[in-house]
Amino acid sequence: MAFSSVQFLFVFLPLSLAVYWLCPKRLRNVVLGAFSLLFFAWAGLKGAAILVLLACVNWLGGLWLSRVKHKRPLLAVLVLLDLAVLGGFKYAGFAAESINAVVPGLLPVLSPALPLGISFYVFTAIGYCADVAAGRAEPEKSPFKFAVFLAFFGHGPSGPIVRYGQQAPQLDPCGEARRVSADRFCYGIKRLVLGLAKKAIIADQLALIYAKVASVPASTLPAPILVLGYTAYMMQLYFDFLGYSDMAIGIGEFFGITLPENFNYPYLACSVGEYWRRWHTSLSSWFRDYVYIPLGGSRCRLRRTCLNLLIVFTLTGLWHGAAWQYVVFGLVHGVILCWERIGGRRLLERMPKFFRHLYTVVLLWLTLIIFGAPGLREGLAALKGIFTWQKGAAGYTAAAFADTKLLLILAASFLLCGPVQALFPKLKEALYARKAPSLAGMAGLLVLLFFGLMRVTAGTYSAFIYFQF
Repeated sequence: MAFSSVQFLFVFLPLSLAVYWLCPKRLRNVVLGAFSLLFFAWAGLKGAAILVLLACVNWLGGLWLSRVKHKRPLLAVLVLLDLAVLGGFKYAGFAAESINAVVPGLLPVLSPALPLGISFYVFTAIGYCADVAAGRAEPEKSPFKFAVFLAFFGHGPSGPIVRYGQQAPQLDPCGEARRVSADRFCYGIKRLVLGLAKKAIIADQLALIYAKVASVPASTLPAPILVLGYTAYMMQLYFDFLGYSDMAIGIGEFFGITLPENFNYPYLACSVGEYWRRWHTSLSSWFRDYVYIPLGGSRCRLRRTCLNLLIVFTLTGLWHGAAWQYVVFGLVHGVILCWERIGGRRLLERMPKFFRHLYTVVLLWLTLIIFGAPGLREGLAALKGIFTWQKGAAGYTAAAFADTKLLLILAASFLLCGPVQALFPKLKEALYARKAPSLAGMAGLLVLLFFGLMRVTAGTYSAFIYFQF
């Protein structure tokens, strides 16, 4: 049940809000936990059971960590349990296939259904246990507060990855931090509508271009078509993820829970290092605090620092998916960051800002071809086709992959991913102001809501016709 689905927008969200606000304050965490469990169960009962199991283990583990003298062995056990569950569902099949490629038939290939949001709530749980063990946070004694922290449906399926220290003041349903004013609720509506527009009007439309390009072998496509398809993918990826993050923040505000911002116009970055400080910041900061710094971070010798970067970004790539293309994507970014650390950053600082930005965007685009292709081999074939500017098979024209409307949406995405906000700071301020919008702002939001809902309902109707006939 996606945030942009008819079921969520017209049934689940209104029902959960009605029950939540009608029940007494002391029961609101119970209600929120129950609806969150229902949300995950909608995607699969086994996945919901796994979530409940991990919630119980980590809640009890946090209480135990606060009482034992030697915390590291227990923390190691909890982390290994969390990673074992994640690895069993997400990476076991990939590992078996990789080994079987060397020794055919050695291992059975298991492919269990991946529980919704498992990568996000496993990392959230690991961060919680690490913070309790290090004394950065007190363990949560209430199982209902912990359930809301770990599995709130607003951030559960696609982040952001939350920290207990940030969320703890908001877990008390009777506390001041949980109070929802009219301005706060209106701000939630604004973020929800903006997120829906980014997802339904921009990302889902750009996905049509990429889907057509990805459905044809890269070796047969002309280079301009490959450029078009993977440029659309780069923008689709951003607006899709950004749209979900905006919707998550808006949903959280309805229930008095403020979620962290996850994006800060990453395509305006002037280095790859800056890009990762702007893109999916909850994931980047999680790897920084729980992997990079414990490995030694940048406090050690340059050679070890580069090794730490390679480890962290290889794991970051693997976190995104169980396939070699994600490993290669992460490793390449690790190499680029090592180059920037060794001396590339000083070289970039001497260049005009335009060229620094161009360097960053081109490198991101090239690596996202590997990331977004149907497989590593297909990604490498696409890169080869672009670098050799292949002619491809006859008959492939741009009109077959994108009509005028889609090309206009692609052009608009270039402007809306940061340049417009940078040129008009008052617009950026209005978009993120935590208050009710002006009359002009409300009119704009109504227009975006109308077109967003039109796209959502049109997609649902098309799917209904497809399955009926």
